[in-house]
Amino acid sequence: MSHSPQGATRQLTPEDLERVIEIDRQITGRSRAAFFKKRLQAALADVRHFIAMAVETDGKLTGFAIARLQDGEFGDARRVATLDVVGVDPDCRNRGQGSQLLRQITDVMGKLDVHELHTQVGWHETGLTRFFAASGFSLAPRVILERSTARRAWDRNEAQGADTADQEAGFDDGAARLDAGVPDYSYPPGSGIADLAADKVLVRSLAADDLAAVTRIDRKLVGRDRAAFFDAKLNEVLNESGIRVSLTAESDSRPVGFIMARVDYGEYGRTETAAVLDVIGVEPDFGHQGVGRALLSQLVMNLSTLRVETLRTAARWNNFGLLGFLDRAGFTPSQQLFLSKAID
Repeated sequence: MSHSPQGATRQLTPEDLERVIEIDRQITGRSRAAFFKKRLQAALADVRHFIAMAVETDGKLTGFAIARLQDGEFGDARRVATLDVVGVDPDCRNRGQGSQLLRQITDVMGKLDVHELHTQVGWHETGLTRFFAASGFSLAPRVILERSTARRAWDRNEAQGADTADQEAGFDDGAARLDAGVPDYSYPPGSGIADLAADKVLVRSLAADDLAAVTRIDRKLVGRDRAAFFDAKLNEVLNESGIRVSLTAESDSRPVGFIMARVDYGEYGRTETAAVLDVIGVEPDFGHQGVGRALLSQLVMNLSTLRVETLRTAARWNNFGLLGFLDRAGFTPSQQLFLSKAID
């Protein structure tokens, strides 16, 4: 445990869950118990990929922060960290506890040779933007995009030829087991549906044993092996997300494309349920054949059925091929800002 005039810092523990939920409820005005239960469980079960810190005042938890470590995010060869959540008891504001938590996280990052921290914030959240600006964050060269899951949004852009996704896109942002009974709304392996674009591509649920195929497709796209990244990402979308929506496209019973997405509730302080598109990839030999469009349109259809109204993703500002595809698929700029901070 580390002590300072602001309070004592330590790692989060399972016993902190109810207090974390209560602090967040005081900040947001509503309970996000399900999100924090899964996120804290994942963070404590997999210390290789999470940094979970707490600050105490007079023996009582008054602040918390959770960051995720990732290898290969956004196609980057470097390890980075993403600050998912940070919260301080409103009664303890202006005591430097938020900054103290960030320092603890960046100190751990430095020991792990991780030198870049990411996060997101709404442009209208002036208090948070001032806090992150004062903490050394700046706008990153990435744009956050979103689209409605209403069918008409896809139909409007369908005629413009949104039919290619021959490169990968990364968005963010564990080892916890999926709770029994959590619904799987994507199609089960082997029961594929006809491609919405050309009636040639079968789309089914992404499964744990698709890791080798996903890694193979990605290796062809980026020129290096990112198996560790996809191992962690596959576990995240299958085991941490409350609803499984990730998909695989097949040709002759062979995976030729994939889309990794999750329905999350609570990242970056959000209080609405939204889906996050993490990665989409199509084998180069199957580019320009509607595979990417089939995957994305099926994902949007499934999300609409679930009454998840928004799908978000992100891309480098100069990845014009990907941005063009997302534009034709109905994505527009979000009101979220992508921030980054270099760690010495």
